[in-house]
Amino acid sequence: MLDFVRPDGSVFLSVERDRERQWVYARWQGLQTLETVQQGGLAYVQMLHDEPCPRLLNDHTDLIGSFSEANEWIAQEWTPQILGAGLRYFAQVLSPGIFAQVSLADLHQRIGDQFELRLFPDVETASEWLLSTPLAVPPTAQPAGV
Repeated sequence: MLDFVRPDGSVFLSVERDRERQWVYARWQGLQTLETVQQGGLAYVQMLHDEPCPRLLNDHTDLIGSFSEANEWIAQEWTPQILGAGLRYFAQVLSPGIFAQVSLADLHQRIGDQFELRLFPDVETASEWLLSTPLAVPPTAQPAGV
């Protein structure tokens, strides 16, 4: 697991690759800024470049406040990069806070048609949906001499 910390030492994001379920799990915590969203988002991109994975479980349960200032960057910069790295299924667990929900509604309008993005009230239902999504099928080996 990777923990990303603010200058005060508090964790703003924990990211873990779950190889058994074949997804990346990201848990955002507290207030977010453009800088924290960029740092965390680019970490996802690097993880998928290093080891492709079509699924992301993005958990905002512990996120506080708005992150709208980052939505333009997410739409214009992060989304093309993460698609290029192989992301296809995006399960988003909603924050209980209204400001984060408004930020996410705006983001969903911007990027919702780029990949399969679904919104969920909790990690359990988000996990169930992700597990129901197909994985990329590896190319079939060609017999020798063909």
